[in-house]
Amino acid sequence: MKLQIKVDDKTGKIVDARFKTFGCGSAIASSSAAILVKNSLKDEGKANGGSSVQKKNTEIAKHLSLPPVKLHCNMLVEDAIKVAVKDCEAKRAKETASGEAATEEKLATA
Repeated sequence: MKLQIKVDDKTGKIVDARFKTFGCGSAIASSSAAILVKNSLKDEGKANGGSSVQKKNTEIAKHLSLPPVKLHCNMLVEDAIKVAVKDCEAKRAKETASGEAATEEKLATA
């Protein structure tokens, strides 16, 4: 699964999300639901207990009626979102440290 997010630095909102997934139908359906992170705050994607990302994932699993054997597909989405947000923050810190001009939006990939 490859997930790309675009974050607006001014608002901290995820303004775009795209995915590419190879796998079963459950993995692809779960990935397509990852676009629900659009207009979420970037901080919601962080790995903190009870995050709204986890809440959305349980809602997605329920909505898709995923059987227990396919719940790992939904967890991949949660992990991808967390990694993408972490990547975005790392890129921002690197730009700040190197003195480069900050752009309005960042593209992060997980």
